[in-house]
Amino acid sequence: MTATTQGLHHVTAIAGDPQKNIDFYITGLGLRLVKKTVNFDDPGTYHLYYGDESGRPGSLMTFFPWRGIQRGRIGAGQSTSTAFSVPAGSLGWWVDHFASVGAEARITSTSSSEERLLVHDPDGLQIELVATHEHDPRDPWDSASVPAEHAIRGQHSSVLTVRDAEQTIALMVGDLGMRVVETEGNRTRLAAGDGMPGALVDVHSSNLVQPGLTAGGTVHHIAFRVPDQATQQQWRDELASKGHRVTEILDRQYFTSIYFREPGGVLFEIATDTPGFDIDEPLLELGRSLKLPPWLEPSREQIEHAVIPITVPDENNPEVAA
Repeated sequence: MTATTQGLHHVTAIAGDPQKNIDFYITGLGLRLVKKTVNFDDPGTYHLYYGDESGRPGSLMTFFPWRGIQRGRIGAGQSTSTAFSVPAGSLGWWVDHFASVGAEARITSTSSSEERLLVHDPDGLQIELVATHEHDPRDPWDSASVPAEHAIRGQHSSVLTVRDAEQTIALMVGDLGMRVVETEGNRTRLAAGDGMPGALVDVHSSNLVQPGLTAGGTVHHIAFRVPDQATQQQWRDELASKGHRVTEILDRQYFTSIYFREPGGVLFEIATDTPGFDIDEPLLELGRSLKLPPWLEPSREQIEHAVIPITVPDENNPEVAA
């Protein structure tokens, strides 16, 4: 193996009402909506991207919102929890903040190494905030709802739940270049790159967990970082040579992607760091307008009539809100 990941790129989940999704992730979590586009495979619905100020890889959470979609079931063969990194000592503030926006949150674990807070988004998706004493050097998005001293720095880790972890772990080590850093009970932590927050995955093994049902409130796929398309092509060739059923390289406008399923059933994506989210709108205006790729632009009028009207809070673009 010659290609390795440096960590998480993004997590994509399925939501219901897009306005409730926007209000929770901007006002509740204090993230920035960095792109309002559509699902390229189903242009009648949005694809919403949240992250830090510029939507750097490793800060991103994205959603396909379908109003009226049935509630899914979190279970085996899925990424079952997405964690974000926050500063040490901030979880008390977050409990009060979530209460102020009508979301119930609770601190689920405390140890000398990390504290965890669990909250559910409007569709029941499990979100965790992780506070560690290890310094996270990433700059936060300083929003009106969440001041910088408490704000999310980016992704911390994701939990994969599978029936049998052995093959999943073997793939992540042998094909993604990650390494096992800790095993406790039926949970194994793997790290990529420098092993900092944003480069961690926990594999949870249980043959008692029922299979997941991918629908509202569940994760659709988890994406890992690769620097550029040349490296991605090399990685794709290696995966295919090992017998993985991997897609061709797909143009997602802001990055390119390949997809395949790991042995436990979780859908993996490998996404490039480039070109980024400011290729079709200025940094100050990210998320304000509906952006379409060139091949969908001729259908703009039909698409704008098909998607549900939504309002983006002024705090998303404070310098141009007026």
